[in-house]
Amino acid sequence: MADLSGALDGVRVLELGNFIAAPSAGRLMADFGADVVKIERPRGGDELRRWRLHEGETSLLFRVMNRNKRSVTLDLKHPEGRTVALDLIRRSDVVLENFRPGTLERWGLDVERMRQVNPGVIVVRISGYGQSGPYRDRPGFGGVAEAVGGLRNLTGYPDRPPTRVGISLADSVAGLYAVIGALTALRRRSLTGRGDVVDVALYEAVYSLMESLTPDYDAFAVEPERTGASLPGIAPSGTYLCADGRYVVISGNGDSIFKRLMRAIGRPDLADDPALADNAGRVRHAENLDAAIADWTARLPHEEVLQRLDEGQIPSSPIYTAADIAKDPHYAARGMLERHRVAVAPGHERDVAFPGVVPKLAEEPGRTRWLGPELGEHTDAVLADLGIDDARRAQLRELGVI
Repeated sequence: MADLSGALDGVRVLELGNFIAAPSAGRLMADFGADVVKIERPRGGDELRRWRLHEGETSLLFRVMNRNKRSVTLDLKHPEGRTVALDLIRRSDVVLENFRPGTLERWGLDVERMRQVNPGVIVVRISGYGQSGPYRDRPGFGGVAEAVGGLRNLTGYPDRPPTRVGISLADSVAGLYAVIGALTALRRRSLTGRGDVVDVALYEAVYSLMESLTPDYDAFAVEPERTGASLPGIAPSGTYLCADGRYVVISGNGDSIFKRLMRAIGRPDLADDPALADNAGRVRHAENLDAAIADWTARLPHEEVLQRLDEGQIPSSPIYTAADIAKDPHYAARGMLERHRVAVAPGHERDVAFPGVVPKLAEEPGRTRWLGPELGEHTDAVLADLGIDDARRAQLRELGVI
């Protein structure tokens, strides 16, 4: 097995989840040296292997979300599979799962059973609505969580239906909270010796991002609406069309930044207007300010717009596409474009740019040791570590357990 040195070296994680939420948490821990064993169904594996599959048998999305992990095939519905799973749990510090509440219990792998074999185990449970409450048994994917968490109602334009962002935001944020919970519980265990259960709900992960949504409603009966590309309650900040058809994002909402922005667009009258000296005043005139900025950007190509804004030290950027990211020197300098050899089609390998590791640790940085593995690639090695010999593994294969 490749070197697992890193800040989490020595931490053993058993990942029972699939799709995005639990796997994203497992990936983050694996990036920093945790030994993450990913359990997949013997036939087909994690469905993510075929999501956004352009060619071949395993998507690059799977390769990204499951890098640095070891893949073991195991049928958790089979009694023999559960026996092996309990052996793995006995050796694990953290168990990650994102099944619907009650699933592990039906399989005889409830928290109490895990604690019988490993009293200090930390069980991280990710689900749509959490392990308690009236909605606990409802199925809940990320899109549903974004709706229940309040995000979809604020995404898009007021005269059009709510939209989604182009990624699995709820799942990824839930994965971050899962890691925070796991590391917090590991810290507590180091002091008390006791394990814990971390309960992460997708909708709560989204809701946690909603800033003052409910306080503003409860205190002032304010129900925010969709505002398109602008940032509600903060001005000026938005997306503006340039003469060459490209859009740029401009954030001129700081008091001193606003003055510099107005001078950069040739509107010193607005820079010096006392009614616009603070954010509250600018919000009252947000429509007029956006019109002034849009009038300026509409007369210039985006590169000139950005050059003038950069000279004025005004936060701004073009809206990057994948092609922009792939050739950007800052991404490259920060190690955010790692090139790895990967099969993109049967019999065809090439070097492909994959995302780098976040966050950056100066002393023990995370790194990509290998991409998401082939289905069951590490089954024999992991089961051999448990003392399961060749003959027994052959029996388990014949039963369809592995």
